[in-house]
This record gives sequence, C-alpha cells and structure tokens, in this order.
Amino acid sequence: MKNAALIVTLAGAAASAAQAQTQVQIYGIIDAAIVSEHGGMASPSTKITSGAASASRIGFRGTEDLGGGLSAIFNLETGAKIDTGELDASNTIFNRQAWVGLKGHAGQVALGRQYTPFHLALVAFDPFGTGTAGTSKNLFPDSGTNVRTSNTITYKSPKVRGFDGELAYSVGEQSEASTGRQFGGAIGYADGPLALRVAYNSKNSDVAATATAPAISRALGRNTLLAAAYQFGLFKLHAIYGIDKGYNSAPVTNLNAYAARPTPSLDSRDILLGLSALLGPGKLMLSAQHKDDRTGFNQDANAWGVGYMYDLSRRTSLYGAYGHISNQNGAGYTVANNTESGTGNTGYNLGIRHTF
Repeated sequence: MKNAALIVTLAGAAASAAQAQTQVQIYGIIDAAIVSEHGGMASPSTKITSGAASASRIGFRGTEDLGGGLSAIFNLETGAKIDTGELDASNTIFNRQAWVGLKGHAGQVALGRQYTPFHLALVAFDPFGTGTAGTSKNLFPDSGTNVRTSNTITYKSPKVRGFDGELAYSVGEQSEASTGRQFGGAIGYADGPLALRVAYNSKNSDVAATATAPAISRALGRNTLLAAAYQFGLFKLHAIYGIDKGYNSAPVTNLNAYAARPTPSLDSRDILLGLSALLGPGKLMLSAQHKDDRTGFNQDANAWGVGYMYDLSRRTSLYGAYGHISNQNGAGYTVANNTESGTGNTGYNLGIRHTF
C-alpha cells in the first residue's frame, strides 16, 4: 500500500511539474493475455498472464531545457501485473528504469538503472520485439542483467550519416573494482531500408571476499550480437546471430520445466531468421531459431514462432501467437513470452494490449 500511495503521489507531482519549467509525460502499457503451455512437468496449464506481448508498466519521463542545446532528462518506470494488480517485482518501485542525465548536441549521458545495449539491439531486430510466444527469449540469453542493470552509466551518441553508438558501464560496488561489474556497447547503421547493429555485453560474476566467506572467482560471461534488417515494401527481413561464451552467458531461465535438469551452455551460438509484414489492419510475425551448444553436452535446440498483431486503433491491439521448441540431448528451453520464462516446449497466446 505504501508503494501504491507513493506512485499516486508521484503522478500528482508529475502533473503539477508539467505546468512548470520541466515537461513531464506520464505513459504506460496495459497488456493481458490468455496463455496456454504444454510439454513440461508443470503443464498443460492455461492462465491469465500480464505482459505477454509487452510488459505492463507505468512511467514518468521528463526534460528541462537548460539552454544552449542542453537538457536535463529523467525516466522512472515501474512494472505492474495486470492479472493481480501487484507490482511485478517485490520490494521495488521503479524496477524497470530509474535514471537521470543530460542530453545535448554531443549525445546523452545518464546514471541509474537502465537497459543494456545488448537487449535494446535484440528488441529492435527481433520480429516479435522479444514478446509473445515467438520471442527471441526462447533461445537467446535475454534475461537478468543482460536486459537491464543497476548502478549504470550510459552514453548514447547522436546519429551521424546513419551511424550511432552507445556505451554502458555498471559498477559492481564491491571492495574490488572489477568484481561484479558489467559493461557493453553497440554501434549501428540505419538509413533507408537497411539497418545493421553490433552489440556486446561482458559481465563479471566474481564475488569479493568477506570476513566470513572467501572470494569466488568465475570466468567472464560474454555475449556478442550481430543483427540486420531490410525493409522492402510491406515486408521486412530479420537476421540475428549471437555468440555466448563464459559463466552465465546463456542461462536456462526455467531449470524446473523438465524431469532431467538441463545444463546451461558455456559456449553456444544463436541464430534467428525472421519476417514481419504489414498485412491487413495489423502485422504478421514469423521466426525460426537455432541454438548450437558447442560444449560436450551438445544440448542444441530449434524453435519457431508465428504471430499476428491486429490493430483496433493507434493505441489498442489484439494479438495471437504460437511458439514451439524442439530440444535435443536433454536441452531444457521453454516457450517464453515478454514477462515469463514458460513451463513447456509449446505455447499459445491470445491477448490485448493498450498503450497510453
């Protein structure tokens, strides 16, 4: 109740601030779906899920003109469970984004809890936008700190002749500077029908020694992403290639889905080929994915998905999606959606999304 009261208070303050020098926008997404899952120990199951296509949220973002082309900017964003009305992460308020920064002719610098360049690239090039049962999350490592990090400093460059870049550094805040830190970056080109992007992410999962426990040392987890898209008429082709190496580089997000416990890969390659098309009053989405596990376990997987987003208006859409995964040699990948890791190798979604 305290968290809810604080959010209401902030909304009122934001509305008042919008009439002052700082321009503030209140925005959000309300998304709910019927999700049916099959093929795992906890399935078949049918349930109401919040945020199958896009995570439900409410946020506040604003800017203040400081003169000379320089602006102060901020973003506060919290997730919500539409099926229950709860916050989507306990003991948090702005768990999705919480940052403040400066923006000018030379680019943007921000400090706080933010998205990683790796995740932003995946969202931009996945035909499903990492949502519904066809999501790239089914096989690509788009979870945990690969998505967003706290205690982060970011820089985003302006776009020059189609090129732009970004850098992110997350401080581990332990007794040793390198322990627990994460850094990444991306560079891309987009002009006309062609878009390209390369993203990199490196995380240190070491734990510094304490008075009661010795230090824990682990290999770096590294993710590299190469992505391309090409628009021709009403159709767009999508291609993504990922390289995952090291500790926690490709975690299996649902280790309890199957009777045999899978082993997260420490060396794998991910491939996605997809198509999106403006069809009728909405968009058709298709993708095929492959996980190549290069360890001795050889736990490969293939996945494919199909979906359609039907636009009732500029802000409201109905959607349906289907996803299926074929696991090999005891691999344990599950059909996910934007907010859940899933419970089986087959999933169906039927939902509605409204943005404001």
